Amino acid sequence: MNELQPLMKSMIGNRLWSLKDSDPEAFKREVRAYFERGYPGWTVVRAKYPLIYLRDDRGRRH
Repeated sequence: MNELQPLMKSMIGNRLWSLKDSDPEAFKREVRAYFERGYPGWTVVRAKYPLIYLRDDRGRRH
C-alpha cells in the first residue's frame, strides 16, 4: 500500500461539531458512525474544523 496516498476531505454538520468541545468522546463516536454509514471502508484520520480527513481502507489487508 502507498503510505502517501492522499486523504479525502469531507464535512459534517454543526450538530456534530458542537460535540467536539462539550463531549469529545461522543464527537469521535458520532463522526465515526456517520462516515461508516456513508463511506464504508473509509477511516476518519483527522478532524480539523471545518474538514474531516478520511483514508481509503477498502481492500486493505490487516
